[in-house]
Amino acid sequence: MRRRQLLGNIEPILLIAIGGFAGANARYAVDVLIPGSLTSTFAVNVVGSFALGVLVYDSLRDDVIHDNSRLVFGTGFLSSFTTYSMFVLDAVTDPEIALLYIGGSYVCGFGAVFLARGTVQWLEPTDETEADMEAS
Repeated sequence: MRRRQLLGNIEPILLIAIGGFAGANARYAVDVLIPGSLTSTFAVNVVGSFALGVLVYDSLRDDVIHDNSRLVFGTGFLSSFTTYSMFVLDAVTDPEIALLYIGGSYVCGFGAVFLARGTVQWLEPTDETEADMEAS
């Protein structure tokens, strides 16, 4: 019994670690593909906002995505893929465009979350669609 409890406590940590490892490597790949700190940080934060929005709105609506998947992708992958600290460093390092960069990041980040919400709603089957599927 004790061993099973220990494994139950370790599993979430391992899932987060796996996601974090993958997210950090994906972030590095974006930095290689899109050189320039501002551009790559902006891109990963907007993409990450959209992806996290999908995870959050799915859990509020359908709850199709399993809790373990949320740990891997939300807490693990997206936490290491996106980066607030680099966002802040980029903003203070280049004061000439700091306000535009900060404003653009927030507008696009929030926009991505709203787009994610709309996407989840659009992908969710309606009562008519479910009735059609059941009739087939």
